[in-house]
Amino acid sequence: MAKSFETFRGGVFPWEIDIMGHMNVRYYTAKFYDATLQLFGALGLTVAYFKGQDRGMAAVQQNTTYGRELLAGDLIEVKSEILEVGKRKIKFLHRMYECLSGDEASTCEITGVHIDRMLRRSTPFPAQIREKALEMSEG
Repeated sequence: MAKSFETFRGGVFPWEIDIMGHMNVRYYTAKFYDATLQLFGALGLTVAYFKGQDRGMAAVQQNTTYGRELLAGDLIEVKSEILEVGKRKIKFLHRMYECLSGDEASTCEITGVHIDRMLRRSTPFPAQIREKALEMSEG
């Protein structure tokens, strides 16, 4: 089993509520995006790295499940784990929890590909980033 670690903590704001009275799906996505930035930063996939090396990441698959409604004022936490590390791609899972109850509210599994932004094609991860991802994926 992969190591899980916190990548986001925050709350549900009134402006994130839709006509059904719960957090709209676009805000789940935004919070998972924020969690992804933290995960990438932990791996060394930072803005400075992307700009300095003309590299980037492209999401090629994203699957989100919704298990519990989140309401305005709910406190949430996202924990993430790396599921697979390839030469050019990484698969990871975010789990969103309502903090007070501990209920899992949503999950988001993402497959990302490391890209050369100039060539617009996939490229291998640098050894130190791949090694860090493999280290973080071991349970």
